[in-house]
Amino acid sequence: MPIATESKSSESTQLAVEGIKGSIPDSQLSRLCPTAKNAPVEEMRRGLDEDGYLFVKNLIPRADVLNVRNHYFQNYENTGMLATHTTAEEGIFNSHADPDDHLGIGAGRLPDGDANVQRLVDSHSEPTYVEFLSHPALRQQIRALMGWEKEVLLKRTVLRHNNPGSLSTGVHYDKIFLRSGGAYCLTAWIPLGDISLHGGWLMYLSTGKELGKEIEADFDARSALFPESERINAYNSNMAEHGFLSNDAGAFLAEQGKGKGEWLVSEFEAGDVVFHDPYMVHGSTSNQDDKGRIRLSTDLRFAEEGSAFDQRWMQAWKPGDGL
Repeated sequence: MPIATESKSSESTQLAVEGIKGSIPDSQLSRLCPTAKNAPVEEMRRGLDEDGYLFVKNLIPRADVLNVRNHYFQNYENTGMLATHTTAEEGIFNSHADPDDHLGIGAGRLPDGDANVQRLVDSHSEPTYVEFLSHPALRQQIRALMGWEKEVLLKRTVLRHNNPGSLSTGVHYDKIFLRSGGAYCLTAWIPLGDISLHGGWLMYLSTGKELGKEIEADFDARSALFPESERINAYNSNMAEHGFLSNDAGAFLAEQGKGKGEWLVSEFEAGDVVFHDPYMVHGSTSNQDDKGRIRLSTDLRFAEEGSAFDQRWMQAWKPGDGL
């Protein structure tokens, strides 16, 4: 297990949250176990292998993370999405606006209007964000954790905002979208700002790594006769809408997980990073932040240089790219 900055508590009182579809009961919830950034790398590796995730506290300087948040929301200052008399860095949603008019990536559909979609596309090439992707604290941690001489960032990064009241990502594991190529791909999920316990964070299934492998093995058996292009497609006939396993995390645990395990949740601070295995089952909750803060985060995938990773991911995100 990771060396934690605080012990995992079995107490789940007051954790009950809203999923994408339906609420997730307290009985299914527990806490992510955080790890100090200066913990021995051997313990970090063991934690990632055994738990399927590694939640590193304060890995990246807070100011560097908030700088990215500030630049992102500056692009929305004249759109009506942000509350008046607040700053771009705060990223407070305008309570008089309709969340469906200001959708981010992963909300089930794209926002209406070419300008709104183009804003999402352009955010991935914004200089402050691009520079952040090579942050030395992040890259050094990845090389040490994985034992790689050099890492490759897959160019298809996902930078998304999640407004209060709007949908986010359903239950899935990343290998669903990375089936071409046999390389191990490590995901780094980075909250770009503080996220409260009800702020629409990422959650992990405690038994998710093994369950993800079981589901993938079943998929492989059922898709053995598929043509290659269909076998690697996350949206093929064996998958649910948008490639997800479910939009109801509570029902998924009761049915697919057979009630074994818990959904692991936490507050997050700017500077935290969660690394996870490609088979680790995870998903998002509905943003119900009581301050109206917009959740902003980025998903990054890394592979070892020279390995056979999925080449479809070497193009920047764009609408309709099929991934």
